[in-house]
Amino acid sequence: MRAVKILLLLMIATTFDSECHLVFGQALQGKNADWDRIVAAANKEGKVVVSIPTSAELRKQLESSFAAKFPGIELDLNAARGGININKIVEENNAGVHSIDLHVGGTTSIITGLLGQNLLEPLAPAMVLPEVKEAKNWWGGHIWIDHTKKYVYSFTAYITETAWYNSTLVKPEEITSYDDLVNPKWKGKIAILDPRTPGSGESTWSFLWKIKGEQYLTKLAGQDMLVGRNLRQLAEAVARGKSALSIGVSYYTYLPFIKAGLPVKPISVIKEGFYASTGSGNVALIKDAPHPNAATVFLNWLLSKEGQTVFTKALGQPTRRLDVDTKWTREFGHVSVKEALTPEKYDEIENSSEDVVLKIRKPAMQLANKLFK
Repeated sequence: MRAVKILLLLMIATTFDSECHLVFGQALQGKNADWDRIVAAANKEGKVVVSIPTSAELRKQLESSFAAKFPGIELDLNAARGGININKIVEENNAGVHSIDLHVGGTTSIITGLLGQNLLEPLAPAMVLPEVKEAKNWWGGHIWIDHTKKYVYSFTAYITETAWYNSTLVKPEEITSYDDLVNPKWKGKIAILDPRTPGSGESTWSFLWKIKGEQYLTKLAGQDMLVGRNLRQLAEAVARGKSALSIGVSYYTYLPFIKAGLPVKPISVIKEGFYASTGSGNVALIKDAPHPNAATVFLNWLLSKEGQTVFTKALGQPTRRLDVDTKWTREFGHVSVKEALTPEKYDEIENSSEDVVLKIRKPAMQLANKLFK
């Protein structure tokens, strides 16, 4: 009798174990089948169009890495300053044309140009892969720029250093406070990315508006600065010694000059400190995208460990993914929040959210429009 009971218990356990494995296997198969279905549909679409920051290195790395992973999907990259890419999307939408699937870039132009005109799709439903959608894989969990936490996802975060100098013309000890920038010594020797348009120049300008005030910015504008919108030209002006300093020009623009051994370095120590930024690491899905499945594939690849490694290495802007090394970016003026801040402190000094854009960056830009004509 005892033997029969044991046999019955073994049969029940085996049946239960088989059913559990069957259900678990079906769940895994369902997930894989869903992803496989999306990839198959993306291959039929054959193309994904993404607007990205102006960086030859980023373009090259994204194209080669994505093609190796998804050879059936052509990656068409529109590399330009954020404002230019946003204007194109808006103008096309007004004409009833839709050519771009995703936008990657800074937040001001996204919030004022895309979110404000209802041109974005909710992004969370397109985060399909577990390594992408699980918050535990990201420092600070999932961070969204917009109030609703639906449309603009930030995958990078760092303490930004957007003031650089030519080390043959400037000694580090000469710039230890933002007040030093208004020293008559530097009149006519500072280059600045135009703060009247969205970008890192406007971001730095708005940070200075917040901590130093309008009187300070009026003095800074009176320094007879080289104001431009061509990032490479501004970086080259410093690298070649035409300008001694730059404001709002970041590592990825200086990268070709760094590789060439030219004397450009970030100002790493300054009394008032720096702000925390998401830089160019914000992604949004465009409404009525022409290649929705390919857009989903690219989004998940971009936010994967592989995609974030590629992006971080190309731009030097550190990802929030916890499984990607970002310690090395400190050398290039970008200190990862993973290495330096708590999420609570990040919230205090961040310069990218919708609240900051509307309450600080927009009025600071309005001042810039008055001072630079």
